[in-house]
Amino acid sequence: QVQLVESGGGLVQAGGSLRLSCIASGRTSSPYAMGWFRQAPGKEREFVAGIRWSGGTTYYAGRLKGRFTISRDNAKNMMYLQMNSPEPGDTGVYYCAATEARIGGSQWYDESIFRYWGQGTQVTVSS
Repeated sequence: QVQLVESGGGLVQAGGSLRLSCIASGRTSSPYAMGWFRQAPGKEREFVAGIRWSGGTTYYAGRLKGRFTISRDNAKNMMYLQMNSPEPGDTGVYYCAATEARIGGSQWYDESIFRYWGQGTQVTVSS
């Protein structure tokens, strides 16, 4: 089992910056990959970015690449999402997720592959 806890959400002005954190505990040697998903009000949850725990290869939802940066610190069992120049459309609940499956390409978008989830952290971007 892997437990995930997000933090760092809050209110941010458009054009500012915010960093989300996710700490993993439990069987932290098992995840193959971790990712960030988000759910805007009234919309389905969507993939934001992902990172392979070993090697650090990253993958982004196309339209977010360049504004968001995912990273991890294996020694601390932490994953981060740096949000630069957020827009009101980035408002939502951001979830940390982990999977033991060896995924790639379009599989990053499939939330059913991610077995472990955090409780989410609210991000609100004001205009």
